[in-house]
Amino acid sequence: MADISYPCYKVKKDTRGHWYWVYYAKNREEISKSSESYVAKADCLHGIKLNKASGNDPVFEV
Repeated sequence: MADISYPCYKVKKDTRGHWYWVYYAKNREEISKSSESYVAKADCLHGIKLNKASGNDPVFEV
């Protein structure tokens, strides 16, 4: 297995065999997790892509 550098996303399978992602900070702490699991790994990877793309989106207090 390749060396893992942080921060990073890790793609995992749950007990049902569905894919989900977890984002880890530089200190290796889990700080974010997908809100759903995906049957297809490609869909999980697409979810990571969407999450990365939202980095500059505005934050609103409601």
